[in-house]
Amino acid sequence: MTSDTVLREIYDFALELGQNAGQMLFEAAQKRMSGELQLDEVEKLNSVDIVTQTDEEVEAFIRQSILEKYPDHNFVGEESYSKGSSKDYLIDDSPTWCIDPLDGTVNFAHLSPFYCVSIAFLLDSQPVIGIVCAPFLHQTFSALRNHGAWLNGTTRLPLQHNPVPPLPPQAPKGCIFSCEWGKDRRDIPDGNLARKVETFVNLATELGGREGKGGMVHGVRSLGSATLDLCYVAMGGFDIWWEGGCWEWDVAAGICLLQEAGGLVTTANPPEDMDSAPVPPVKLGGRLYLAIRAVGDSEGETGKQAQERVVREVWRRVRRLDYERPGA
Repeated sequence: MTSDTVLREIYDFALELGQNAGQMLFEAAQKRMSGELQLDEVEKLNSVDIVTQTDEEVEAFIRQSILEKYPDHNFVGEESYSKGSSKDYLIDDSPTWCIDPLDGTVNFAHLSPFYCVSIAFLLDSQPVIGIVCAPFLHQTFSALRNHGAWLNGTTRLPLQHNPVPPLPPQAPKGCIFSCEWGKDRRDIPDGNLARKVETFVNLATELGGREGKGGMVHGVRSLGSATLDLCYVAMGGFDIWWEGGCWEWDVAAGICLLQEAGGLVTTANPPEDMDSAPVPPVKLGGRLYLAIRAVGDSEGETGKQAQERVVREVWRRVRRLDYERPGA
């Protein structure tokens, strides 16, 4: 069992590593703005699934830094994984680093500020350290198991925490709902894209609309970065995040941050008996995620009860997504 002292040392190393990697992203963006560096992008799955030379360089820097410091730890990174032929789930109970060197690559390609480096450290298959650095936004999110989640090292998350506000009584009405279009853009009947669009409209429509599935959320947000979506739920700026299709490096650090900030993460797909089945814990490699921000207690209802109630209300309004994953 890894002691708290050792975890603190790993956390300090990960935080410095994330900030250094974030600086690499920032400098690459500056060089592009000045014309010193041209964007060199390659399509993977399609035109919204791309990799740049910056992705490759930042992951190589992170991997080498970890190898020198912790040669006995496992490493799972987006770009090195993408080059392999297997899509099996590679995380086991060993000490493991799970890295996305540049989450929001499309944003980076367009010089939109919502991109970041995401670094998670896992023990027993669970993320216990999460570091996310969004350099253009000057935001660094960090979390260590049992020590809370922080913004820029000084501001505890969620931003409103004394007390933590409850959710609106008719939530998801009155909530900010975040989601992503994803990389599956196939124009097929009842495909993932069509199911997502139907879900987005359900959540946005007035209460009572769409045969009772209308959610009347305050707004629907798509940052283009699953990692930052989770960070903003941890902050309390977003109330709900629903998504399918992400990989573990997209969410591992953000899950740690959100859980340390008091949030709940479970599956995007409702169970058959959504009213009585227990809300399951998140499955890191399952590619299906639903997150709820920290919630304060209210009269007759604890914060956890409110989170689970809103999970079920979201489940009633969403379409089941189909993202298969071997070994997860």
